[in-house]
Amino acid sequence: MSKHARYSIVIVGAGTAGISVAARLVRISKKLKGQIAIIDPQTKHYYQPLWTLVGGGAAKKEESERDLATLIPAGVDLIGDAVTEFRPNQNILLTKQGTIVSYDYLVAAAGLQINWDGIKGLKGTIGKNGVCSNYSYQTVDSTWENIRNFKGGTAIFTHPNSPVKCGGAPQKIMYLADDYFRKSNVRNQSEIIFASAKSTIFDVTKYANALEKVVQRKSIQTMYKRNLIEIRPDSKEALFENLETKEQEVLTYDLLHVTPPMKAPAFIKESTLADAGGWVDVDPYTLQHKKFANVFGIGDCANLPTSKTGAAIRKQAPVVVQNLMSMIKGSSLDAKYDGYTSCPLVTGYNKLVLAEFNYHKVPQETFPFDQSKERFSMYLLKRRLLPIMYWNGMLKGLM
Repeated sequence: MSKHARYSIVIVGAGTAGISVAARLVRISKKLKGQIAIIDPQTKHYYQPLWTLVGGGAAKKEESERDLATLIPAGVDLIGDAVTEFRPNQNILLTKQGTIVSYDYLVAAAGLQINWDGIKGLKGTIGKNGVCSNYSYQTVDSTWENIRNFKGGTAIFTHPNSPVKCGGAPQKIMYLADDYFRKSNVRNQSEIIFASAKSTIFDVTKYANALEKVVQRKSIQTMYKRNLIEIRPDSKEALFENLETKEQEVLTYDLLHVTPPMKAPAFIKESTLADAGGWVDVDPYTLQHKKFANVFGIGDCANLPTSKTGAAIRKQAPVVVQNLMSMIKGSSLDAKYDGYTSCPLVTGYNKLVLAEFNYHKVPQETFPFDQSKERFSMYLLKRRLLPIMYWNGMLKGLM
């Protein structure tokens, strides 16, 4: 027999977006306590921006992990289960354990899925034979191991032909690796290649210009419109497709840091909430679903034309909450999200370019100085201040 559960607001996903929204809702309205559920099968929560520094040996991965149950706001129920189907016409969803959950309002905050199977040979070789990746708690230590033990040769860093969490992350670890190779005196017998499916180093001109200078200074070879499609661990070969000519080319590596392709979670992609690309189909300004008025989408699973970052969620969460409360009260949805996102681009140990911009790729800088310049103060912001703001501010609905 299937179980039934009923809530006023159901949030799917207990990542940055889901917890931030829940915390804000119970902070704003005491009436909502006991009326909100978050559904997520995970038991751990990760502060993923730290993984770049873990991969570069500048932080310990344990710092990034917390028990999920300890982060759920008081007055919000955590349902430890996976959603298998949405039925927005009936205002219900189904879970893996057979529970039917009905709601008045739904917030889709399910994040994205790392597609480890998207590159032939990746799954079987990750963490071995010089192949590493910062993109999971399980594999991030292999990056530091490979960088630390690198004795020269070719180090390749990839960026896939798909949306990724934090558009700058695939190159940040490369700059740290370059720094470390110089410290350990192997840089002069090494070649570093950035093989990216994108056509430029960064989407915003101001920061792209700054990063071009970094790449030049560090003598890094860039290869654009190159998408990694296969790894051959026995011969240490990486097969790339040239996205312009469709030709394939093989590069040999001694170290290969892979940013795997990413996609919308299957249960979102296969639902009526998704657009053609599989992402939750929302209005880019109000974050309300285009077809189902009582559904909102936020964070990495939404089809918003901006970088998928925690900083973007920090600006999206108040908009979702305000518009949801307006809807409950029967008033118009006046809160607007302008596409703000931020990418703290680590360019070396103790150096960082802080990119902040909106939908129009126009810089929206917080500080009264040129943030496209590499600064130690901005590195400290990322290493010391942002994690505190995350755990004690964002996840508590305070910022």
